[in-house]
Amino acid sequence: MELIRSQARASRLRILETATSTNDSLAGLAADGDEQQLSTVVTLNQTGGRGRLGRVWVAPKDKTLAASVLLRPVLPSGVPLAPDRFGWLPLIAGVAMSASVDALIGGGRTGLKWPNDVQVDGLKVSGILAELLPSGAVAMGTGVNLTLEESELPVPTATSLALAGATLRGDELVDAVLSGYLAELRELLERFLAAGADAERSGIHRAVSEWCRTLGREVRVSLPGGDDLFGTAVAIDLSGCLVVRGARDDRMVAVAAGDVTHLRYE
Repeated sequence: MELIRSQARASRLRILETATSTNDSLAGLAADGDEQQLSTVVTLNQTGGRGRLGRVWVAPKDKTLAASVLLRPVLPSGVPLAPDRFGWLPLIAGVAMSASVDALIGGGRTGLKWPNDVQVDGLKVSGILAELLPSGAVAMGTGVNLTLEESELPVPTATSLALAGATLRGDELVDAVLSGYLAELRELLERFLAAGADAERSGIHRAVSEWCRTLGREVRVSLPGGDDLFGTAVAIDLSGCLVVRGARDDRMVAVAAGDVTHLRYE
């Protein structure tokens, strides 16, 4: 692949013919500590990718993009980002990918389903998986459906950039979506860290809230313990949690982790 713009955006770009998992490949490269912020691994043939909640992510060769970006979040003072602020990182990545996708297809049709799915017209086109490495760095993995046809989609609630109206193909499409993502990710992360990881002061809280299509929706949240929470998503709080007003008792619940389904009532 020729990814000239992406090469310029990443601190180092490695293009792999195939990878079991780009997060694993990046973790191996980063283990010696030499890889810098925004070092990136990319492939069009990921054979054993992971999704959230232990899901397996498999896609046809050359029709999906898998990329992992190394984040070494450090404040201007030199102090590493506090663990209680790490929850903002996948949200920042989701906004970055949403902006990149929207620039390709236009029309303001792109948005973020909390916490990590990028959607076009309510259909998933990309997912984010952040994994903490032993060094304290983060492997920020993302998968993007590039040119899948309707018959190739893994679920009826998915789409691809081609189906959504993107006109670029081949390396040009890969380079456009990846370089746009890297540019947005760098800018948002720098703002966040420069403000001392204050999501409100940096404008990150507002950006995530504006891109988040979960807000205002009736939702079901499958919680890590196995329970389901039904209600209305009303806000994202200053720690990045989704605030849901319960359907039964109007009680406000801050959800730090969970699988969200947007409900549709006729």
